[in-house]
Amino acid sequence: MMQVGRTAWKTVEWVLLAAVGLVFLFPFLWMFLTAFKTMPEVYQFPPTWWPESWQFENFRIAWSSGPFVTYVMNSILVAGGILILQFLIAVPAAYAFARYRFPGRNLLFGLSLIALMIPSQVIFLPVYVEMSHWGLVNTLWSLILPFGASAFGIFLLRQSFMQVPDEVIEAARLDSASEWKIMWTIMVPMAKPVLVTFGLFSFIYHWNDYFWPLIMTNSDSVRTLPIGISMLKAAEGGKQWNVIMAGNLILVLPILVVFFIAQRHIISAFVYQSK
Repeated sequence: MMQVGRTAWKTVEWVLLAAVGLVFLFPFLWMFLTAFKTMPEVYQFPPTWWPESWQFENFRIAWSSGPFVTYVMNSILVAGGILILQFLIAVPAAYAFARYRFPGRNLLFGLSLIALMIPSQVIFLPVYVEMSHWGLVNTLWSLILPFGASAFGIFLLRQSFMQVPDEVIEAARLDSASEWKIMWTIMVPMAKPVLVTFGLFSFIYHWNDYFWPLIMTNSDSVRTLPIGISMLKAAEGGKQWNVIMAGNLILVLPILVVFFIAQRHIISAFVYQSK
């Protein structure tokens, strides 16, 4: 009887997981199929799932509607530059919070966590004024510098560094290893799954960021891919949804590739943090 109940519960669990997965998968599937449809198929009612003929021309139209090579390069530079800067700041900060005892440590760590509760939309005006005073508005630096320090990254790495046994650190110090060497050659490799997970979250967030590039840039030379995709609607009169979906697919595809490459490290990070 218990075996039957356990089997029934497993069946219900799998059905619920499949339903939730379908809810998240449906918009991506609809976007993918719409990107290959013709205009009559997009507006056909009742709608059809599969395109009658796969229109790869939609991607050429979307790509040639603006300087998309510039948009892609800017997105790579911004997301990559932010990630590198966040690593350079978060790793030493997390190591200090995890392994050093100094007055005000808990207070400073608490203040850094408060930053997690403040959305960028709240502070954009003073940051914009500051960037304007520095002459950085409408440059890639105005998209990178405000996000150089990540409270989320500091929190994740601190929790990971605290799980490293003290004996490992003491053994390295007995071998005359400097704190800098301990941090980068011992702590960072041991936190690799967490670093990859944080890097993926940061990359996805800033790759998809629309608000900040919208207010900080006013020329195509420094605009990022989300801004370029949003301009497709105006360029196409707001009617060619197949071309717009093709542009959205161009935006999403690199993220999916990065996610599938890094998913093993993401699972390892969550398993490690839960121990």
